Amino acid sequence: MKQRACLTPLGAVMRGAAAGAVGTIAMDLLWFSRYRHNGGDGRFVDWESSVGLSSWDEAPAPAQFGRRLIQGVLQRDLPPERARLLNNIVHWATGVGWSAAFGLVSGSLPNRRSWHGLILGAGVWAQSYAVLVPAKLYKPMWEYDAETLWKDLSAHLVYGLSTATVFRVLAGS
Repeated sequence: MKQRACLTPLGAVMRGAAAGAVGTIAMDLLWFSRYRHNGGDGRFVDWESSVGLSSWDEAPAPAQFGRRLIQGVLQRDLPPERARLLNNIVHWATGVGWSAAFGLVSGSLPNRRSWHGLILGAGVWAQSYAVLVPAKLYKPMWEYDAETLWKDLSAHLVYGLSTATVFRVLAGS
């Protein structure tokens, strides 16, 4: 019987964060492939880093959420030129942050399974609506059609499965 690798809490968090970076890329590659399938012609690096985003009016939910957080905590606004940077920071902090927490939990389980990533992905997806609907950055779920909800959920499931699988590898499972 193969012995499971012993992880410290810090080791589990760090491996979870690294796995989350891979999971975030996997999710973004799915979104990018959909973008290209629907006629988008930009390069992945440009699309991923929100090249051309310089307006709060056009900023996606991560940038808007970050802006509100900064406004609430620091009592100041950011210029529209910071929308791109803030979008990237919040997007990546969310992906890496959730997976760091996942690493801590998964690292303490007797058996690490890739399917645990389905729980992670579905949980992150659900919390996005729980947070962004009251913030008026998303509509309530029932106002979206099933196809839109599935596209969003499936991307998060890819994130979760990728994260959990990479975590298992990094943790020595």
